[in-house]
Amino acid sequence: MRVSGAHSPADAAPQEPWAELRRLIAEGGADDVLAFLHALAPGEPARAVSRLDDDERRALVTLLPPDDAADLLDTLPETQAADMIEDLPAARAAAIVEELPSDEQADLLGDLEEEDAEAILEQMGPARATAARRLLQYAPDTAGGLMITEYLAYPVHATVGDVVDDWRTHGEEYADYNVQYVYVVDAHRLVGVLRIRDLLLAPLHRPLREIMLADPLRVRDEASLEQLQRFFEEHTLFGVPVIAAGDRLVGVVRRAAVEEALRDQATQNFLAVSGLIGAEELRSMPLRTRSFRRLSWLSINIVLNVIAASVIAAYQDTLSAVIALAVFLPIISDMSGCSGNQAVAVSIRELTLGLVRPYEFMRVVFKEGGVGIINGLALGVLLGTLAFLWKSNVYLGLVVGTALALNTILAVLLGGLIPLLLKALKLDPALASGPILTTVTDMCGFFLVLSFATVLLGKLA
Repeated sequence: MRVSGAHSPADAAPQEPWAELRRLIAEGGADDVLAFLHALAPGEPARAVSRLDDDERRALVTLLPPDDAADLLDTLPETQAADMIEDLPAARAAAIVEELPSDEQADLLGDLEEEDAEAILEQMGPARATAARRLLQYAPDTAGGLMITEYLAYPVHATVGDVVDDWRTHGEEYADYNVQYVYVVDAHRLVGVLRIRDLLLAPLHRPLREIMLADPLRVRDEASLEQLQRFFEEHTLFGVPVIAAGDRLVGVVRRAAVEEALRDQATQNFLAVSGLIGAEELRSMPLRTRSFRRLSWLSINIVLNVIAASVIAAYQDTLSAVIALAVFLPIISDMSGCSGNQAVAVSIRELTLGLVRPYEFMRVVFKEGGVGIINGLALGVLLGTLAFLWKSNVYLGLVVGTALALNTILAVLLGGLIPLLLKALKLDPALASGPILTTVTDMCGFFLVLSFATVLLGKLA
């Protein structure tokens, strides 16, 4: 069953598919559940499962045959799939995990508690468990962590006929393989690659060494996601072989897997910037877990905002005397923050792509300094002019315009540098850069406006 690819007429599924799915689970008919899931449009199975409670989801994956349960889990977010697996008996969970491709096995097991993952591995077949343990040793954003171990490789002395005979013998097993290339090895060492077309058109007696492409492109098992991204940008391949020490072939990384990992990375960065601590959050998670994750970040922001607001408190007499300043404080704070966040985004992007190193502070200063000066002056003149036209007070325009110009320059410089500093300290730039920048630019913006206004108070009041 491939749930994600099912299609049906518009009237095949009820308006609320989770209600019907809940009823079918309660009745306990596996065939009826499968037929219903097949009838749903793409994306609907995941939505329906997300509306079930924990007991119903557990009953669902227990009811389905292991291969169909694996197909269903493949359509769900990894976090939700892991939650469903960890609630199952180890033997049942192992039967389902074994039906998944090797890279997805590693992803799912990696999301579980170590004790739960080990219990499942002990129930898996020895060969599959050994392969899964090997993949779990790699970081998830490396070639080793993204590769699949379902590939076809043959010894260099084999013939085309040997390959064809092997396909006929193991056709059912290979049917689930995503085969684009055939690899040629010499004592497990990668020496060549064959396109399927070249293989099928060659005489059966022809040795592989005569038709293979020698010394094929490859990546190391520790290659980073950024290195893989650059590789596939430079080469229009469906996949690339992965080698370990001694050029030993250990797997294949597919272009699709790299693209998916990049999308996941972008999503995680967005969640981090949004203040969602920890793993991915879904509304099917327990209320307590979701609330704690959000509060752990929001409570920090309270402290940061109080620090910024303390600057206003120190200048409350000036603010009381020139109440018009209250209109411009949030404008200066917001505009400076926007300018700084643009620089943050560029730095995080360049760090991700490996285009800048955490110690290259001066390069960032020179590159961002020019942008900050130009944009700061432009924004400062614009806001200062608007302030003058509103109150017909040139000094008010001078105060807010100068404050915005200086704060924008500072925000752009800090926005470019903070991610580098956090990266150097082994902290997540996407998670911490935004709040740090916002606090600093708010404090500096408030200070600049109110201190300039204090100096020129007699001409503003």
